[in-house]
Amino acid sequence: MEATQRLELVNWLVGQGLTGLPENELIRGFCERARAGGIDLSRGLVFIDTLHPIFEGRGFRWNDAATNETDFFEYGSTSAGEAADNWRRSAFFHMLEHGLDEIEICVADIEARGFSIMGDLAKAGHRHCIAMVHRFGEAGTMGQMDCLYSYWATRRDDGFAPFELAALRDLVPALGLAIKMAAQVAISRTLGRVYLGRDAAEQVLRGRITRGVSDWINAVLWFSDLRGSTGISEKIGPDEIIPFLNDYAEASIEAIHEAGGDVLKLMGDGVLAMFTGEDIVAARHRALRAEHRFRSNMIALNARREAEGRPVTTAYVGLHVGEVFYGNIGSDERLDFTVVGPAVNEVSRIASMCSSVDRPLLASEAFQKGLDAAGRNHLVSTGRFALRGIGGAQHLYTLDPDIATDAAAAGKYERYLAG
Repeated sequence: MEATQRLELVNWLVGQGLTGLPENELIRGFCERARAGGIDLSRGLVFIDTLHPIFEGRGFRWNDAATNETDFFEYGSTSAGEAADNWRRSAFFHMLEHGLDEIEICVADIEARGFSIMGDLAKAGHRHCIAMVHRFGEAGTMGQMDCLYSYWATRRDDGFAPFELAALRDLVPALGLAIKMAAQVAISRTLGRVYLGRDAAEQVLRGRITRGVSDWINAVLWFSDLRGSTGISEKIGPDEIIPFLNDYAEASIEAIHEAGGDVLKLMGDGVLAMFTGEDIVAARHRALRAEHRFRSNMIALNARREAEGRPVTTAYVGLHVGEVFYGNIGSDERLDFTVVGPAVNEVSRIASMCSSVDRPLLASEAFQKGLDAAGRNHLVSTGRFALRGIGGAQHLYTLDPDIATDAAAAGKYERYLAG
């Protein structure tokens, strides 16, 4: 590969890295251009650890022939089980243990079969590969993302020529830098969604980070908390408290997200969420659908936890509609992107009334009156109440009790939610 071709490929990587080309497209473009420049590549694989609540990292691969593999994959923890065994048998683990930056492997050699996946490479017709580890400096490390791992294979029996290896040594770091840039963008989006919520994260990543910048919006508000969670937490061991809270948080968050809502805050066992859109009637409908799915999720969750001999509970949900400030609140050094306003206080007070009237769901007058006629028919008044700290009394509504006891009423409600 001539020096001018190497420079052209480096320039391509830099340009595409700056424009945000996805990692699988980066590796595909890299391999195709390397082959066109005289490097006899038959397979390339790159992977990098990440910061994600489920996945440990992400990988990208390219082949010179069609396979049933995907060009992108995510992997879970490699700290235990079969994944740990495969990792410890890998060439990359060997390199880290021995402080090596690269090793060449003759895939057909019996000794090479001690490394995981080398047998699969040999069966696919590859004959020689070079594995590389590019370490990041302390300032460039993010969580477990401290290295870029890659291997490059050829089908040629005599392996890569010296000039091909030299070209790969020059070019792979540039590819790694472009992939690291893409990985950091993905991490930023993941952390934003996980810690801020989906819509709030997008707002922040689009640059809405100035203190005091907010919108006055009309929103359907959700507030839920668990029944008797304080008493349960006092009775179970400390190591059971977080799994208990996580199980029920997952049940609510999944339901809210499935219905198109945004979770804004987790407060112990409480969840604050909102449903928005140009059609606020439809947003009310989606909130009811989320509440129904939340109940279904808890039924399945409680069955599992009871079978495991672990404590179970249910939840109270309050629904309300009102205008709120949505945006940045806090100091220059610590901001929160959330909603504030009287309506937020009201929805938490409505949820707290559930235990007093012994109903799992309570909705405000504003919520009930804004529903379509079919929706209003499924709610009944529980009476008129003055909410603590809120001026003026109002009717609070709950689901028609027939929905819980009559199959025909339940079916009619489910058809309404599905509509």
